[in-house]
Amino acid sequence: MSKIRINRYISAAGYCSRREADKLIEAGRVQLNDELAKIGDLVGAMDIVKIGGKTIVPLEQNRLVYLAFYKPIGITTTTDRRRKDNIIDYINYPQRIFPIGRLDRMSEGLILLTNDGSMVNPILRAENKHEKEYEVVVDKAISDEELWQLQNGVPILGQITKFSKTKRLGKNAFRIILTQGLNRQIRRMCEYLGFEVVSLKRIRIMHINLGNLQPGTWRYLTYKELNELKRLTGNCNIATHPLP
Repeated sequence: MSKIRINRYISAAGYCSRREADKLIEAGRVQLNDELAKIGDLVGAMDIVKIGGKTIVPLEQNRLVYLAFYKPIGITTTTDRRRKDNIIDYINYPQRIFPIGRLDRMSEGLILLTNDGSMVNPILRAENKHEKEYEVVVDKAISDEELWQLQNGVPILGQITKFSKTKRLGKNAFRIILTQGLNRQIRRMCEYLGFEVVSLKRIRIMHINLGNLQPGTWRYLTYKELNELKRLTGNCNIATHPLP
């Protein structure tokens, strides 16, 4: 969404006319990003407009949204806003959204967020075996035999991990593709073999790639990505009209 004048933004939400919106602003009843709004202020997708403490969202945004976000290190994948490092406040999107799955606080990379509850289970359901790809750096050189062990399964959390594809990137770096999502799985797998993970970045979820996203930035999923997501999950409820 390109930036628009705040009175137009309020009018687009169906709250009142632009003229009435200006009156509300002059009366000090409108806040923009928790500060008193001024006539002529510009509002973009990352801004929050409130009237009487209630968040205002334009009608054209009251539809299903699907975001790809590069979670930086130090942000927690939680909707609990009592945590100062929660992902929701960090993104500050003007609609209620939630993450699909988790990425631990000290890991970085791709995570999907949406307001579409129908797409969560089809993506996370273990039996669907959807791939997630990671780049991992450990604290010392890892041998081909140890990479083979990671690939073919190690015991963690009372079970043997499922087969995962691995590819060497350097003497202490590799890529790994998982089809299951146990708690802190890669870190626990490496720990079992005597390694400490130095860095962990998720670069792909299914067919959706991190691409050129920079830490802390997000983009809308494309029409092509949403159609493929619908095909892979069998979820006909996914809306394939992405926001621009």
